[in-house]
Amino acid sequence: MAKRVQDLKPARKADAKAWMKENVAEQKKRYAAIVKEQDELGPEREKWVAGFLQVIQTRGFNVTGDTRRIIKPGEIPKKPKGMKKHQVVF
Repeated sequence: MAKRVQDLKPARKADAKAWMKENVAEQKKRYAAIVKEQDELGPEREKWVAGFLQVIQTRGFNVTGDTRRIIKPGEIPKKPKGMKKHQVVF
């Protein structure tokens, strides 16, 4: 099998390893704060979704220009069983 450049990994210096370790720790801390904030928004997000679904079933939404379409209750997707909260991907 041929040797490829992408298979070779140069050794990292100690200061680079320390910097990476510190940087990863900071990123994990920021990520935990974002997850906490998003989880705290859960009840408010449920209200937003309910309000949105109410609006599109009563007033409808603009399909194109001034053309509005009202969504029938049968067209609204049901919340999956076992889904406790919205999953926010960021």
